[in-house]
Amino acid sequence: MDKRQFLMASVVTLGAALPPQAQTAASTARTGPGLLTVTGVITRSNRGPLDPALDQLMLKHGASFDQAWEFDAAMLARLPSVAFRPTLEYDARPHRLRGPLLSTVLGAAGVAADAPVTLALRALDGYTVALSLADARRYRMIVATSLDGVPMSLGGLGPQWAVLDADRLADFKDKPLKERFAQCPWGLYHIEVKPL
Repeated sequence: MDKRQFLMASVVTLGAALPPQAQTAASTARTGPGLLTVTGVITRSNRGPLDPALDQLMLKHGASFDQAWEFDAAMLARLPSVAFRPTLEYDARPHRLRGPLLSTVLGAAGVAADAPVTLALRALDGYTVALSLADARRYRMIVATSLDGVPMSLGGLGPQWAVLDADRLADFKDKPLKERFAQCPWGLYHIEVKPL
């Protein structure tokens, strides 16, 4: 065994010997700016309580929490993603949206797939949509992070957009285009999980 193989084997062995809590903590460390914060009825956390001095936008929007799960872009990118191509109300053209299912994002924060909870999806401008986790799953709603293959920008529809495939869902496809996305806040930055 050469030196490089020995070192790699040692690192792999050491990682396997770490207790599960240490392995989990290492994999949940945020390395970039926090883009999406999940609070409320969650069983995992990687950040502390609301800081009234530094969490100004959340404070202005009435958020309050003791613990949260915060995602950066890399953490969202590591989640399995799906894509669909709805016609958007802004230009009446189809666009490819890609991102993890909202239920997958919530699962990463420790929300059970069948949890009886309501979600408050909050956008940067304060627009908030309430819907049940059951409806989010039924609609296969995603947290879109890219539009037509390009990461979405702050100031546009991003950096995240809670969105559904309105062209193909019976509850939305026959509505006028301007009414199909009322439950889809762009500029999504905070999800509060509340018991039903």
